[in-house]
Amino acid sequence: MRRSFIALATAALLVGACSEPPKPSTRTAQAVTVTPKAGSPLTASGKARIALLLPLSGRAAPIGQAMQQAAEMALFDTGSKDIALSAYDSGESADTAIEAYRKARLDGAALVLGPLYGTSASALVPLVNQGGMNVVAFSNDEQVAQRGVWIMGIAAPPQVRRVVDHAFEAGIRRFATFAPQTPYGQQMSSTLETYVTRRGGTVVGREFFDPNGADIPAQARLLAASARTEGESSKVAVLVPVAPPLLSTALASLATNGLDGRAIQLIGTGVWDFPGVGAETMLRGAWYAAPDPAKRADFERRFVSTYGRPPHRLATLAYDGVGLAGQLARLKPGGDFSAEAIANPNGWSGVDGIFRFLPDGRSERALAVIEIQGDRGVVVSPAPSTFAGQPTN
Repeated sequence: MRRSFIALATAALLVGACSEPPKPSTRTAQAVTVTPKAGSPLTASGKARIALLLPLSGRAAPIGQAMQQAAEMALFDTGSKDIALSAYDSGESADTAIEAYRKARLDGAALVLGPLYGTSASALVPLVNQGGMNVVAFSNDEQVAQRGVWIMGIAAPPQVRRVVDHAFEAGIRRFATFAPQTPYGQQMSSTLETYVTRRGGTVVGREFFDPNGADIPAQARLLAASARTEGESSKVAVLVPVAPPLLSTALASLATNGLDGRAIQLIGTGVWDFPGVGAETMLRGAWYAAPDPAKRADFERRFVSTYGRPPHRLATLAYDGVGLAGQLARLKPGGDFSAEAIANPNGWSGVDGIFRFLPDGRSERALAVIEIQGDRGVVVSPAPSTFAGQPTN
């Protein structure tokens, strides 16, 4: 089964379920003066029905359960007076996600948050086009995105564009890619080449290696030769969108061929956004784009306080999704979950920073640039605090 490009989920199944629920909210429910009906998008107390589609069974169940816990935390933090959340098991297959979506539709859901996988989100498109509820999926696969099915996951192409922008600001105009021969690696290389060319820079080399790692040293030699043919008077930024465990081998092979952090500027994507990234000493001074970790750290502390264990990295998506639903529910009596409301160009605020949905179903996020210093990442270019004046890509 093809999974979506969940670039930030490089550590699999880190968190299991925890039995205790979050502490109840002390807020008083406020009734909306709309008469509920059978299958109505409103409950008897006037709350908007929100469906949460997550893999609560199968191999990814620990991820789904952690995301459900984060959603419940958000419900009590921000939206308990405006929305009623119901979880549905989307499993691991598109068929299971379709069944969950249909059940949520019969129950009267006004909006669907999830599913997690791109293949499952894509399978819901015909149902949405037949007049079903809009979907805000947790996938980050931009190939899935379209009007009515928005992706909320932190897509990789914007990460590349953000770190390339930072490199340009630092005076770098020459770029190269060293990536695995996978759909993800090819997408990152293509994104870099297109964007660098648009900005007036030069791509001096691109090399793909076997994802099993057998030919990494040989491909590193080829990349070094390509970079040198362009002259050595200006620095080259080399995109290495590689996650552990291959990351160490890729970096060592580049360094052996003279492409270390002193000779080049290493740049990366969210696959470097993992605890202890500074342990990769060859990454010292490297840049990558990701949400500001400070806001996420506060969420993680509160999650641990509530559930007694750290959240999965993807849990923030569910938390922010519920926050989004709460804000949409407050736009007018009964809520406004239309495409126009979801794709508000001013965007929305969440644990992972501000974000907005584009009319074509993609999402855009305000990302920080993080430099790896010592044993940790330090923000060297803060994430924008507003989308005002920024055109949609």
